[in-house]
Amino acid sequence: MAGFTAADSHEMMALANGPRSDLKQRPKAGWDPEPRVSGESLDEDLLDRYTSNDRRDMRRMGKKQEFRRNFRLISTIGFTTCVMGTWEIILVSNTPGLKAGGLSGLFWSLCWAYVGQFFIVLSLADMASMAPTAGGLYHWVSEFAPPQWQKLLSYLSGWLSAVSWQSIVALDAFLIGSIIQGLISLNDSSYVAERLQGTLLVSIVIICIPLFNVFAAKHLPLAEGMFVTVHIFAFFPVVITMLVLAPKQAPRDVFANFTDNGSGWPSIFMTVMVGQVSSLFVVLGSDSVVHMSEEIKDASIIVPKSMVWSFLINLPFSFGLLLTFLFCIGDTASAIEHPSGYPFIYVFEVATGSKSATTGLTIVVLALLIMITISSLASTSRQTFAFARDNGLPFSNWLGVVHPTWHVPVNAVLVTCIFSMALTLINIGSTTTFNAMLSLSTIALMATYLITIGCITLRRIRGEPLPSSRWSLGRYGLPINVAALVYSCWAFFWSFWPNDYNVNAENFNWACVLFVGLMIMSGCLYFFHARHIYEGPVVKTEGHKSN
Repeated sequence: MAGFTAADSHEMMALANGPRSDLKQRPKAGWDPEPRVSGESLDEDLLDRYTSNDRRDMRRMGKKQEFRRNFRLISTIGFTTCVMGTWEIILVSNTPGLKAGGLSGLFWSLCWAYVGQFFIVLSLADMASMAPTAGGLYHWVSEFAPPQWQKLLSYLSGWLSAVSWQSIVALDAFLIGSIIQGLISLNDSSYVAERLQGTLLVSIVIICIPLFNVFAAKHLPLAEGMFVTVHIFAFFPVVITMLVLAPKQAPRDVFANFTDNGSGWPSIFMTVMVGQVSSLFVVLGSDSVVHMSEEIKDASIIVPKSMVWSFLINLPFSFGLLLTFLFCIGDTASAIEHPSGYPFIYVFEVATGSKSATTGLTIVVLALLIMITISSLASTSRQTFAFARDNGLPFSNWLGVVHPTWHVPVNAVLVTCIFSMALTLINIGSTTTFNAMLSLSTIALMATYLITIGCITLRRIRGEPLPSSRWSLGRYGLPINVAALVYSCWAFFWSFWPNDYNVNAENFNWACVLFVGLMIMSGCLYFFHARHIYEGPVVKTEGHKSN
């Protein structure tokens, strides 16, 4: 990484393992290092795995423990790995990159996306140790923003984060439904994939996914452990099948041949830039575990560790899958135009020469996508619940409730499903649903990163105190934050662009309209209603002084 010498490399690797003893801890006014249990009335099952550090963190943030802390380090890494699902998402979401940039564009886009996103992961992990709460980014904005701006910026961040994660759930469900349609097209040449049918399939997926999140939530850590196992072991048959059986591209075609396969942009630079959005999306998801913080034992150290390690663990699988796919794709135009709508199904079919084998491999990928969607819904519902708990959403008294028996925010789960179904209705009128949801999730999340990391960067520049943390970036904090801001601006800017140069109602990037509409709506809600009731979570933290 630029700015770091070889002598510093061992210190950077140590970040993944936690804080060093020589890193200065930053006390905060009102911070009480001794946990207090007086006045707490928790069920016996909530007290289990509820450590003194967790109790202290919840007390400092003014939050009540309402979830079971079922997650430990391995299951937490499994959860984060599951939501990221990098090699699976690369496999199923590469069409925009192949169309605009080709093989080389897709490869190099993923390279710089991984480098840039790593700075964001480190920055967020640092804040997650200071304040491990289900609210996540909007809570950190509330704590770290200048006092005169904390209410507005925190409120906008909460809406951005909520909508970005809601759109990720919708996108995952859309992928599952449309791949099912692709399999039908593969095995029945007379089948014509209708938009309405696809929307109904996606709706069925969205209706079924919440059942696990509500009725089997206490088994989610076990499910995440199973996913990691399947995630790793399913990787090898998929990759080996392509490597052994598919024809191969020349290395030059993969690494040094940027192409335009129908996007129509006048320069190859612009072509690659608009095609990079799929790669930007692939590396998102490390902060999903932040919204599960109140269900993780010893969260202030486990959450940042899991964020960093899951990101690093996914890296070799991501590039292993992508390189295999790019070398084995064959004719790119044929892959893009395959009747299934998915180039990876085309590669499976060319490699195996069998529709049955292709169907089998695709079903494996589908099963993994279902697991990813279950985990994404869990994270999204917790973020929605937390924002409602702080009076940031309409009907907060209803949304910000945890079921007393299941210890799950059932109402937030239901609202997430309704929102996802509404978002997928775009598919009825436009073929660019995928691109719209892909861009919206990236735009909204990058905007949230910009606000959150910008606030802590300003605080560091001013030399203002930060809460004590058990996992710290130390003296690298400011340069890492600045690098994260640069990358966030880059990704935010390019996510607005349409994939095709000749824009019409069919191929327009509707994400920009959705994003602007979201900002107008949330702004109006704030000025006409929320500013009278939303104070931001910072008012409940110990040591807060009203301004």
